[in-house]
Amino acid sequence: MPHPAQQIRFCTSRDGTRIAYAICGAGSPLLFAAHWVHHLKSDWDSPIWGHWLRMLARRHTVIRYDVRGCGLSDREGVEISFKRLVEDFEAVTEAAGVKRFAFVGMAVGAAVGMAYAVRRPERISHLVLYGAYVRNRLALNPTREQVEEVQAEIKIIERGWQNEIPAYGQFFTSLHIPDATAEQMRAYDELLRLTTSPANAVSLRRMFSKLDLHNIVQQVRCPTLVLQLRDDAVIAFDEGRAVAALIPGARFVPLDGRNFIMLEQDPEWSRLVAELDDFLAAPSMAPAGNGSLSGGHLTVREREVLELIAQGLDNITIANRLGISQRTARNYVSLILGKLGVKSRAQAIVRARDAGFGQKPSD
Repeated sequence: MPHPAQQIRFCTSRDGTRIAYAICGAGSPLLFAAHWVHHLKSDWDSPIWGHWLRMLARRHTVIRYDVRGCGLSDREGVEISFKRLVEDFEAVTEAAGVKRFAFVGMAVGAAVGMAYAVRRPERISHLVLYGAYVRNRLALNPTREQVEEVQAEIKIIERGWQNEIPAYGQFFTSLHIPDATAEQMRAYDELLRLTTSPANAVSLRRMFSKLDLHNIVQQVRCPTLVLQLRDDAVIAFDEGRAVAALIPGARFVPLDGRNFIMLEQDPEWSRLVAELDDFLAAPSMAPAGNGSLSGGHLTVREREVLELIAQGLDNITIANRLGISQRTARNYVSLILGKLGVKSRAQAIVRARDAGFGQKPSD
């Protein structure tokens, strides 16, 4: 299927590592940090990633990049650490020349996006987190089983990443996309080898397994959508729920399915697309700041919604009163909670009434 022409470029991270990034599509800028198993040159034609890119590029200028040690980015002699990954992200945003953008991140991509959002909240208009987590398996008091599982995965990478015996690649493929077709499984197996070397894969896996993001997650103040699969074998469902609970005003969308990377034929793919479209179409916002209502950071429409919230009206009534859909009303409420820096509707009502909202008759 034809796809928009993409431009592949290179930028230099803080430590001198060259990072490959690509730009395609048209519309408002969106930075997509996919799961690290991908390759800028082949993703558009991949049955694993092509549908994701087509979906995002319909309305956006999509910026994406290969993680250090992977794809077209520098592979030899690079330091693999979370700090460096965040620096790479910053380098890409600066090189692409985007001042404010939407963000869609998966797994460690979501982790990097959250870290950046804490540093530069004014740059993120919408934060979408898919397969996000607060702590990875070895981050805090892991069980013996968890340690053994990670050690087994690392051993399989060391022995079989470049091995032609199908069983090695199929281990990761069946773990990440168990409900894939035979063609998709073959494509993912090939993509594993194309993405990076065994040594870099081991370094990345070890680093990911120890990530503890609790202090980062609880500082995020961007409008946030959290998407999490119920039966994902890679990222536990409860991790995504914990992320949403720690970010004020975040909207949590549980999705049915087992494929860590959602495939086009998955029953919930159309729902994921609809949720993303709806969230990304919501009004762009200024950073949350300290949540003050006197700072002028609420739009006119958001103040109208906040007035009705302060009057104690539910989303259905707000939607009917303003002539908008219930989903749009719900999104406005989530955005407002994020801007106010509160976690619940009740807290928002208290803040709003203290600031003089809710005094109009509710007729």
